[in-house]
Amino acid sequence: MASLSPPEEAASYHRRRSKRYPSSSTTTNGVSAAESVPDKRHKIFHESSSSLISPSEIEAEFSHHDPAFARINNGSFGCCPSSVISVQRDWQLRFLRQPDRFFFDDLKPSISQSRAAIRRLINAEHDDEVSLVDNATTAAAIVLQQTAWAFREGRFDRGDAVVMLHYAFGSVKKSVEAYVSRSGGEVIEVQLPFPVNSAEEIINRFRAGLELGKANGTRRVRLALIDHVTSMPSVVIPIKELVKICREEGVDQVFVDAAHGIGCVDVDMKEIGADFYASNLHKWFFAPPSVAFLYCKRSGGGGGSNLHHPVVSHEYGNGLAVESTWVGTRDYSAQLVVPSILEFVNRFEGGIDGIKKRNHESVVEMGQMLVKSWGTQLGCPPEMCASMVMVGLPVCLGVSSESDAVKLRNLLRERFCIEIPTYYRAPGEGETDDSITGYVRISFQVYNKPEEYHRLKDAVNELVRDGFKCTSLSD
Repeated sequence: MASLSPPEEAASYHRRRSKRYPSSSTTTNGVSAAESVPDKRHKIFHESSSSLISPSEIEAEFSHHDPAFARINNGSFGCCPSSVISVQRDWQLRFLRQPDRFFFDDLKPSISQSRAAIRRLINAEHDDEVSLVDNATTAAAIVLQQTAWAFREGRFDRGDAVVMLHYAFGSVKKSVEAYVSRSGGEVIEVQLPFPVNSAEEIINRFRAGLELGKANGTRRVRLALIDHVTSMPSVVIPIKELVKICREEGVDQVFVDAAHGIGCVDVDMKEIGADFYASNLHKWFFAPPSVAFLYCKRSGGGGGSNLHHPVVSHEYGNGLAVESTWVGTRDYSAQLVVPSILEFVNRFEGGIDGIKKRNHESVVEMGQMLVKSWGTQLGCPPEMCASMVMVGLPVCLGVSSESDAVKLRNLLRERFCIEIPTYYRAPGEGETDDSITGYVRISFQVYNKPEEYHRLKDAVNELVRDGFKCTSLSD
């Protein structure tokens, strides 16, 4: 008899099991199946859900962070509280103790619970519009793979355009190169200004980019790839307006790369109106690394059955949401802790929305404090910041290349124990020598304290007093 694939075997098992054990309260060693699923909620959250988390409890949740460092770079890798790590570890041990039972009984329904929770958070219409994947890079590969197939199969004409922002994350740019350029698509990068003075600047540049993509009507724009919050430099993009423009201009599909989306900015699928939207959960939503969701609009341009996970396994052809639940034997625990994350964030006043609001207010306050001390400027207006803000560095530091920015970042880490991304902005035509070319990107998350940003202020001021210049650092 031919062997069954793991998902087929699971389905067969459940049919047999339901005949033998018709009651959902089936027990094993006196413990019901429902009770045996890891659920540390009552152990982790000693207070009732109505009590707010205290400052000391927040410190305890992130006590695994290195206390020697001012960790003001949440935007790169995020953070995960100890209580969620504990639940994740329980899931991992459950698999290691009895992997077959974990696979047959727990995995799919538990991932479905996480997907349903995300669907409610982002105001999507259907659970099957939400897939859980490793990260936003994987999500981008899924969407761009579909675009590549459309070019190769003749549904898109060679030379049709994909329009993206030049701020796009590096790995996404590489994915566009790998999938779109190699398949015959023309890639148009919309050059955006930095510093940014207003959302209108971005809107106008984007309109011009779409016109360039259409080439006076001789080709079509098949996909617009728009960031929600750009990584470096960090700016909140007016995506609702840009999506609306795409609809007016006849763009086939819109993909919003929101690696910094959920937990950082408002995320509402019905209001945004994109065909695809991807966001990491481990950056600003307190998930362990790494997990992201990919929203694919069921109706309209979302692509439906043409979307597939790039890792092909036994669930191929059963829809992206199902394909993504099984891509072979691996650690799925990061996808299973969403209910525990919700318990954690709901201990804060206002839940995740309250956290977002306070993080934004705090990062702007800290950015303005640094600007005042250094005599520089923010990279964009406060309303175009989320939980991250770009802060200009003193010109006298002499950040004159990307290499200088990297060396300065390393210096801040090694000498001052400050973890902060640095950015080099090439001076524009006609700019004088006193133009700001070096920036830092500061993040604020619930574990951060004002003294960490004052530590950065003092470190930079010390370098200025010492007459430091980036040219003094070796490669």
